[in-house]
Amino acid sequence: MAAESLSPAEPRGRRVRAQARFEAEILVRNGEQILVALVLPVLALLALVASPYPELPEPRIALVAPGVLALAVVSTAFTGQAIQTGFDRRYGVLRLLATSPVGTDGLLAGKALAVAGVVVGQLLVLGLIAAVAGWRPDPLGLLVTPVSAALGVWVFVALALLLAGVLRAEAVLAVANLVWVLLAGAGGLLLPGDTVGGLDAVVRWLPSGALGNAFRDGLTGAGIPLVPWLVLVAWGVVLSLAVVRTFRWRD
Repeated sequence: MAAESLSPAEPRGRRVRAQARFEAEILVRNGEQILVALVLPVLALLALVASPYPELPEPRIALVAPGVLALAVVSTAFTGQAIQTGFDRRYGVLRLLATSPVGTDGLLAGKALAVAGVVVGQLLVLGLIAAVAGWRPDPLGLLVTPVSAALGVWVFVALALLLAGVLRAEAVLAVANLVWVLLAGAGGLLLPGDTVGGLDAVVRWLPSGALGNAFRDGLTGAGIPLVPWLVLVAWGVVLSLAVVRTFRWRD
């Protein structure tokens, strides 16, 4: 049931949950989103494990799998949300939903909950595939990784809304896909920055590098990723404030 069909008399929590279900259905029914969220991360996992380049400690999958999980978070929280929100704004969907009983705050909360739900499903599926391929994550890392994933969703949904709330839909489509490629390849997301041109001193402070390091530190047993978490929190605050100041509900 779409959120716009609910009465204003309905409890706020129910309206937000209905909007979240509506948003999640859109995400999982989108063929392009499935490609970016699942198919490409699986291909990246298999290619990086099988390839001798770049040089990584053995077993390669111990370092590759956490990066692929981080990539999956960005695929849904950033790329999928930026494109969907950009076109919703262009066609007036955002303006209509903002005046519905769910309201603007409920709409944004519903988007965040939908992304979180889809990300959980992604991580479970990709984690199972990686386990079949021989991945054995650190048990403690499995407990702290949900925190990394939640921070990643916050930061990259905020970045998606910042992009979608300022640029035209066609520009959002191009920029979101380009940024996804750059973050995956050289942004410290899939692999540590020191394996890609020695860029670790820079990319560790980027949201992509911080998210990748948070997953890798936790799941390889390097310890609780406090520094990457702090970097993500700082980015989350800055990007959220920027969204509040710049987001436009209509084209």
